[in-house]
Amino acid sequence: MGKLTNNFFEAIQLIKSAILKSRYRAATLANKELLSLYYGIGKFVSENSRKEVWGTGAIETISEKLQQELPGLRGFSAGNIKKMRIFYEEWHGYIENRASITHDLEINPNQDVEIRALITHELEKLPFGFLNTGFTHHYEIINKTASLEERLFYLERCAAEFWSVEILRYNLKSNLYATIGKISNNFQAAISDKDMQQKAIQSFKDEYLLDYINIEDSDDEPDERVLEREIVNNIRKFIMSLGKDFSFIGNQYRLIIEEQEYFIDLLFFNRQLQALIAIELKRGDFKPEYLGKMNFYLSALDDLVRLPHENQSVGIILCKSKSQRIVEYAFRDMTKSMGVATYKTASELPPEYKNVLPDAEQLKELL
Repeated sequence: MGKLTNNFFEAIQLIKSAILKSRYRAATLANKELLSLYYGIGKFVSENSRKEVWGTGAIETISEKLQQELPGLRGFSAGNIKKMRIFYEEWHGYIENRASITHDLEINPNQDVEIRALITHELEKLPFGFLNTGFTHHYEIINKTASLEERLFYLERCAAEFWSVEILRYNLKSNLYATIGKISNNFQAAISDKDMQQKAIQSFKDEYLLDYINIEDSDDEPDERVLEREIVNNIRKFIMSLGKDFSFIGNQYRLIIEEQEYFIDLLFFNRQLQALIAIELKRGDFKPEYLGKMNFYLSALDDLVRLPHENQSVGIILCKSKSQRIVEYAFRDMTKSMGVATYKTASELPPEYKNVLPDAEQLKELL
């Protein structure tokens, strides 16, 4: 085989890119068709079952007959057909205000029924994420959200960040919608670039759900190393708690300054921010002096560890509780980018919030 040129390798990459894009488009089109079908079936079932056109047990009977007519058919159990009905009933008002809908049921003189859903060329009028999100994700969102804005938030995140169902469930349980971007911070004062300010705000939550950690409180002075050890032992789950784009560098990260050693509890790198993220763990209430120590760590990281192309480091104080007024006063005149967030462990959570993260085997599949 002759010598390969750069053009040859470029050709391979172009073809590879085309294949991947084609696969994505095919999967997207298939999902659009499936959602459209489920919407149409949901409308048909809703209009006949809710108005008592059909008798009791009709959906169960339909499911059984479909299995007989189409052996091996999957996804059309009675439970799933009821989910299609809910899918239609929860979205039809919003969809019909945005997109033209065909007459979903057309009955000809011979009483043949044609089920139609959304007109294909009108689908693009729906918000980003709606058609790129799987039906199971849709149902989870419908089931666990209270407002349209919240639904659209999770749909957009699912599509943009390729969430699995497990990740979606975790973020729903941890109430990402209410906590993302709400962290107490001084980013506006410490970061001059407006775009970077928003990226920093959206990278952190006000409260983190650590349901895989169970630490009982005691009357003795709390030991942050216990919390740190539990986080490191469950580092994959902790990264899922933090969100996308975080990479773990290490714990008890050592800094040597004037022959003295200093240790940062946890050090991460965030690809979106292109910055080091230092996290200090506190098992008690927030105290103003925590920010002074973090400011010192960030100065050292920027001078001794940060690479030339990276942005300035960000520090997060993760504590059990905080007073917003005390945090606001503590932030005044601080020059480094910092935030203060709280956390909840397993012992503090109601039963329905426990064990919402996947187990080790599921995490292998996800990560």
